[in-house]
Amino acid sequence: MEKTKKFNFKDFMINYGVIVVMFILVIYTGLTSKNFFTMNNFANILANMSYRIVIALGIAGCVITGGCDLSAGRMIGFSACLAGTLLQKIDYAGKFFPGMNPLNPWLVLIIVMIVAAIFGSITGFFIAYLSVPPFIATLAMMEIIYGLGLIYTGATPLGGYTAAYTGISAKILGISGLVWIALIMSGITWFIFNMTRHGKYMYAIGGNKQAAEVAGVPVNQTMVIIYAKAAAFYALSGFMIGAKAGGASVNTGLGYEMEAIAACALGGVSVTGGRGKVSSALIGVAVLELLKVALQYLGVDANAQYIAIGIVIFIAITLDIQKYVQKK
Repeated sequence: MEKTKKFNFKDFMINYGVIVVMFILVIYTGLTSKNFFTMNNFANILANMSYRIVIALGIAGCVITGGCDLSAGRMIGFSACLAGTLLQKIDYAGKFFPGMNPLNPWLVLIIVMIVAAIFGSITGFFIAYLSVPPFIATLAMMEIIYGLGLIYTGATPLGGYTAAYTGISAKILGISGLVWIALIMSGITWFIFNMTRHGKYMYAIGGNKQAAEVAGVPVNQTMVIIYAKAAAFYALSGFMIGAKAGGASVNTGLGYEMEAIAACALGGVSVTGGRGKVSSALIGVAVLELLKVALQYLGVDANAQYIAIGIVIFIAITLDIQKYVQKK
């Protein structure tokens, strides 16, 4: 007869402590602030979460392998600008390509995802085949992409998008189209992580790269695909942000990579590699977004909110490391 495992409060708090505290904060905010628990507010929160979820899903693969991707934010901005230049109204006064008819938004999405994936595969090549640490390789790509974005746009903000593009963010069945895109990408990512050979390779590399190589896992090829896939996800996020905002600049998405890495850690994607689920990224993004909104409703100074988020990240990463140390 199996013994019932006793509840361990310490282990529970190490695993879920940050989420519990955030849940309590949200409940307190809802009880003390007007209009927090409203459908309109939660619809806005979901819309803001949508593109952040896509970023987190992309970066999660990098984190699971024990890496990171600092180029995500700049890749988002570059992709948003590239898409924007191809989707301006033909009669817009500040049109980037005068006289050019706007393309189909979904065709443009494919183009920007392919372009971003090419840059991501370059990053992955340096990491996999030339043994450049992910931190350095993605830092270098971050600077390259930012420079290319500045040269391409002349540092000029973009606007005047077609209704076919901005309409993507319109509500479908009462929910923003961006949320539906995020849900679809979550489903696709879950399938990749759990039902494909690539997903098994990814977890194997994160668990023990040397053992994975001995077991016949094509480590180098898998790493290139992971970073290419991640970059394609960033491009999709930039496309979504442009549709929602109706404009973009090279600074669109600035710092979003840090939020995505933090969200992954908060939700349970281990920064030590080998562990993490799609649900981990979703939970982490929700926790961070709810924290930001709750602080706004509580009247916390906008600048002080960065401090609060930083403290939460410190705690989340520390607890994740402690889980790793305890298992050794």
